[in-house]
Amino acid sequence: MQAFLKGPASISTKPVAAKEKSAAGNSGEGKRTKPIPWVEKYRPKNVDEVAFQDEVVAVLKKSLEGADLPNLLFYGPPGTGKTSTILAAARELFGPDLFRQRVLELNASDERGIQVIREKVKAFAQLTASGSRSDGKMCPPFKIVILDEADSMTSAAQAALRRTMEKESKTTRFCLICNYISRIIEPLTSRCSKFRFKPLSDSIQQQRLLDVSEKEHVKISNEAVSYLVKVSEGDLRKAITFLQSATRLMGGKEITEKIITEIAGVIPKETIDELLLGCQSGSFEKLETLAKNLINEGFAVAQLVNQLHDTIVESEDYSDKQKSAVVEKLAEVDKCLADGADEFLQLMSLCALVMQQLTQNI
Repeated sequence: MQAFLKGPASISTKPVAAKEKSAAGNSGEGKRTKPIPWVEKYRPKNVDEVAFQDEVVAVLKKSLEGADLPNLLFYGPPGTGKTSTILAAARELFGPDLFRQRVLELNASDERGIQVIREKVKAFAQLTASGSRSDGKMCPPFKIVILDEADSMTSAAQAALRRTMEKESKTTRFCLICNYISRIIEPLTSRCSKFRFKPLSDSIQQQRLLDVSEKEHVKISNEAVSYLVKVSEGDLRKAITFLQSATRLMGGKEITEKIITEIAGVIPKETIDELLLGCQSGSFEKLETLAKNLINEGFAVAQLVNQLHDTIVESEDYSDKQKSAVVEKLAEVDKCLADGADEFLQLMSLCALVMQQLTQNI
C-alpha cells in the first residue's frame, strides 16, 4: 500500500518540475519590452514636457510647488495635450507609488450617467487621502478625479457632480476635460479654473515629429513632415499615429507625401481639380461619372467637403458671389452627411450647384 501511494507521488513530481522549468523559461522570454503605440510611448512624463500650452504649464507648476491644486476644466481641440497634461501633473504630485491609489480616471467609454456619479465617483471622493511618498517629497492631502470628455455626460450627471464637488472639496480635486465648453453646465464651469488648449503650432508639431522620427530611426523628408502637419490640422496625436502607420507600411523606406496622402485618407489635389473641371464642362453625364468614381475609390464625401471649402475660398478664379453660394451649399451638405444622408446624392447635389455657379455668366 505504501509503495502504491509513493509511486504516483514520485511520478507526479517530474511533470511539475518540468512545468516549473517551462514557466521559468516563459517568464524569462516575457521580459522583452512589449510594443506600444508611439502616442503612448512619447506621452509627456512631466509638466515641463507639455508642448506649446505655456499658460497652463505655468499655473500647474506654481500649484505643484505648493502641492495644491484647484478644480480644473481643460477644453480645446483633440490631440492638444489635455489628458497628457493632467496625468503628468498627477504623477509629479503623487509619485509613481501613490498615483494609482490617488487618481480615478473615467473616460467617455465608461458609463457615466447619474448612477456612476452617485456611486463610483462619490465613493472615491469620500475616501480619506493618507500616506507619504517614498521619495520623501511633500504629498498633498487630496485625490484627483479626471473626467475625460465630460461634454458627453448628461445634464443630470453634471448636476449630481456639482454637489459632490462642493461637499468633498477638502479631500478631492476634479479635472474635467472636454472639446466644447458650451456643453458643460454653468454651475460646474464656475467651480473650476478654466484653461483653453490651443491647436499646436506647425513648428512645434514639426519638432515633435522629427524627434519621434529620430528616436524610431524613421526616414522622412522635411516636405513630408510639413505635409503631415498640414493633414493633421493641429492634432499631434493624429500626426504621430499617421507617422507610425506610414512607417509600418514602408518597412524602412523613406516616407513621402504620397504615402501620407494614402494613410490619412486625404483626397489628392488632382482628383479635386478634375472634379472642378468636370463642373466647368457643363456636362451632367461627365459629372455623374466623376462622382461615381470618387465614391467607388472609397473617398469620404465629408473629407471632400473640407478640402473643397479650402480650395474654393483660397482660389482667385471665382467671384465673391460664386464663393458664397458654393460655401453655403457646402454647409448644407456637411449637415446632411452628419445626419446620415446618402453620400452619392449629396455629392451630386453639391456638384450640380457648383456647375450651375461656374457655367452661368455673372
